[in-house]
Amino acid sequence: MDMNQSDKTQWRGDIPVSSRFDDPYYSLDNGLAETRHVFLAGNDLPARFSAGFHIAELGFGTGLNLVASWLCWREAGQAGPLKFTSFEAFPMDPEDALRALGDFPEAAELAPDIAALLADPSTPLIRDDLEMHLIVGDARDTVPNWRGLADAWFLDGFAPAKNPELWEPSLLQAVTAHTAPGGTFATYTAAGAIRRALDEAGFDVSRIPGFGRKRHMTVGKLSL
Repeated sequence: MDMNQSDKTQWRGDIPVSSRFDDPYYSLDNGLAETRHVFLAGNDLPARFSAGFHIAELGFGTGLNLVASWLCWREAGQAGPLKFTSFEAFPMDPEDALRALGDFPEAAELAPDIAALLADPSTPLIRDDLEMHLIVGDARDTVPNWRGLADAWFLDGFAPAKNPELWEPSLLQAVTAHTAPGGTFATYTAAGAIRRALDEAGFDVSRIPGFGRKRHMTVGKLSL
């Protein structure tokens, strides 16, 4: 993965598209609804929320997954902060994130915090109800070296055909190694190779109905 090649955001109407991977950052139908269906419902959230709950994700993108999770945490009335860690090789320009999040009225209050995080990823975003760390670098290096354990994983890299590095079996093994007992994952992709790799990594894997134009998606729970 060339970490020096520029990756300017392009736009398909109001939808941000990665020039590096030629793939939209989220669904053309409704990005926030997609996040809620795939990553929240796919990980049985908010039902599983508890004190100190930790979400980790591959691919921060516009920050929309963080927005959806943060709002869900608030609506659930959980005490204390939601812990959220995201691994991102190519952080989006803050201005592009603001433009993207501007399409979702629900994100208006949180968007400035997202932009500030992207402007300085080395500084965690700490609020009364959030502890957010954005780890920049190749996830194949940063995930294995991470010291945390996630209760839920959002596997949200670009499509496996266009961003195969983020779906390599060794990286998915590292995801398993950094999953808490009883932890889960969810992803929009239903590619057979990805399902098999996650199964071999140690998850009980299921294919379930996807969002919008995607017929299926994949979820799993860490095998005991």
